[in-house]
Amino acid sequence: MSATAIDRDFIEAVASEMASGIQAAVDCWMSKVEAAFNNQHLTTLGRVQKIQDILAEYRRVCGKPELTCPRP
Repeated sequence: MSATAIDRDFIEAVASEMASGIQAAVDCWMSKVEAAFNNQHLTTLGRVQKIQDILAEYRRVCGKPELTCPRP
């Protein structure tokens, strides 16, 4: 196998692992939001507060005081 093929295989393996990790992280945060929405023990205002708490935790963990969404 050539060095180029090995490099490509390595890059693809690393990219696949990174994508898998990103997907797991997104699933984790979204499951927290979904659980807040579906919590029948909370009022509507309680659900909103819980989601605000989740966002605050995300910002703290990621070190991002402000979230942005790139515009096409």
